[in-house]
Amino acid sequence: MDIERVNDTTIKFFITYTDIEDRGFDRDEIWYNRERGEELFFEMMNEANDRDDEFELDGPLWIQVHALDKGLEIVVTRGQVSDGSVKLEIPVTDKETGEANLVDLMSGNEDDELDNSNDHLEIVIGFRDFEDVISLSHNFFIDDLYNELYHFEGTYYLHVLFNDERYNEDEQDDMLSQMLEYGYESDLSIYRVKEYGKEIVKENALPVIRKSFS
Repeated sequence: MDIERVNDTTIKFFITYTDIEDRGFDRDEIWYNRERGEELFFEMMNEANDRDDEFELDGPLWIQVHALDKGLEIVVTRGQVSDGSVKLEIPVTDKETGEANLVDLMSGNEDDELDNSNDHLEIVIGFRDFEDVISLSHNFFIDDLYNELYHFEGTYYLHVLFNDERYNEDEQDDMLSQMLEYGYESDLSIYRVKEYGKEIVKENALPVIRKSFS
């Protein structure tokens, strides 16, 4: 996938259909399945953030998708909110290809799934060995975090959801640092892991593993 920074508020992606399929997506479903379209979009944004941490996925976004012969060109423009109004500096394009919204991320819709998902910190942690998962379970004793364990392509993945109402940002950072002593932050989408991986422990994975391997 190619990523180009157009300006301070706009970033452009080009991803081939082959790359889309290699990531586990069907080239047609991303147009008709909102959840799958969102998965692909967030994977692309995560990669963009790895290369350019100044372009963050926050605030209202304008997304323009061009369907080309070999893949998709996606232009993402971040809006600026001032006094309740949104200002978008949308770049002019002369392409005459078809355009469509891959996902609708414009703010202001209280029922939007993506807006609600941002209420909690969510992370996927990868482990090089199952022994690392066991070690974590015996050294991390905060058991009211939602966590589930999966196995995908030879790697174990722990999906953790932090509760912002119970723990502040510093406490969450501290917990995350403890867990990352035994694993690493993965770029994989949890939706992809769930769909193509094997479920090991659905809920309370760390307490269950701690008890099972005492």
